[in-house]
Amino acid sequence: MIITIITFIIVFGILVLVHEYGHYYFAKRAGILVREFSIGMGPKIWWRRKNGTTYTIRILPLGGYVRLAGADDEDQDELKPGTPLTIQLNDQDKVISINASDKTTLFQGIPFQLVACDLDDGLWIKGYVNGDEDQLKVYSVDHDAMIIERDGTEVQIAPRDVQFRSASLPARMMTNFAGPMNNFILSLVVFIILGFTLTGVPTNSNQLGQVNVGSVAAKAGLKANDRIIKVNNQKINNWTDLSTNISNKPNKTVSITYERGNKTYHTKLTPKAVERGHQKVGQIGIVEKQEKSLAARLKFGWQQFIQAGTLIFSVLGHMFTHGFSLNDLGGPVAIYAGTSQATSLGINGVLNFLALLSINLGIVNLLPIPALDGGKLLLNIVEAIIRRPIPEKAEGIITMIGFLILLTLMVLVTWNDIQRYFIR
Repeated sequence: MIITIITFIIVFGILVLVHEYGHYYFAKRAGILVREFSIGMGPKIWWRRKNGTTYTIRILPLGGYVRLAGADDEDQDELKPGTPLTIQLNDQDKVISINASDKTTLFQGIPFQLVACDLDDGLWIKGYVNGDEDQLKVYSVDHDAMIIERDGTEVQIAPRDVQFRSASLPARMMTNFAGPMNNFILSLVVFIILGFTLTGVPTNSNQLGQVNVGSVAAKAGLKANDRIIKVNNQKINNWTDLSTNISNKPNKTVSITYERGNKTYHTKLTPKAVERGHQKVGQIGIVEKQEKSLAARLKFGWQQFIQAGTLIFSVLGHMFTHGFSLNDLGGPVAIYAGTSQATSLGINGVLNFLALLSINLGIVNLLPIPALDGGKLLLNIVEAIIRRPIPEKAEGIITMIGFLILLTLMVLVTWNDIQRYFIR
């Protein structure tokens, strides 16, 4: 239980960290201010500031985010007229820090009642100092001034020139795509690492790597390095063909044609029936031939990556062609259940699970749904076609609708997962 929980937190944390780092890295390259890089959700338990970005770790290890200045989905507190603040000035009487929180205090902070402000273009703040409403004060705000938000998080203000929408369209598209791209890279790297943790990687050939002593195959005269070319006159091209034609014939006599050296031989055997799940499958005691070369291990990683992606696309295609079902989706609860199974298989099981989750996350995030990276890319493409920016208000409404749809779907999926894994 404890090991599963720790593994779940580590796996989820790696997925989020890698995904969000993609957005973070390319936003920085494009000159977009990353106001906050958070791992986890909820109240913060640790934070540091460096190079204009506040890095936070939050108490719930379920997700994470980067706050890009001026992005439509940025969660920011709006300073409203009448808000009591404290401000900090530098030697030139410029505001370098604004405190809107009652959870912290500013050193030598000046009590300030806000009347109006412009932290996007003009960079000024207007209000009354120390409750003196007889004299309205206006202060210039430093371009890199800090603001302490209501929850106590200290972030940099977001002037227009460092906002997301001020970057070029290609830079914004790359920033949106970078999260899923990083998930694809992570998945491929982990699959390759998995290839190096195995004693040997499967070749998917029709050649036997090992014949177990005393097995059905051994009794029929099969030996290591024999190449199976036919099962019941059905041509065998690879291990998948061989496995399928043996497993679906439990307790049934089959004829085997195989090559040894330059000669062809024939034999008959009866696969032993073995319980697997709720059905019986045939086994004859053979092991697939494996390779240990560098090229084979790299090829194995690439093939696993392609197979995983193909499987995910086929599932998505099935959802569109055969109808949508909540059982086709899984949220944090399903991931936890999968983590439990993967943990029981050891480090290789966890690595395989991490790689599958990562490519899954990348592909799903590219779906053209508002609030997902794919939805943002779709809006970028529309902007490129019409050759003018989409109105900020319209883009915000579309993003909010998408967010509400995703939130509703997440609640339904989570409840369905709880029923599937813990109630039924």
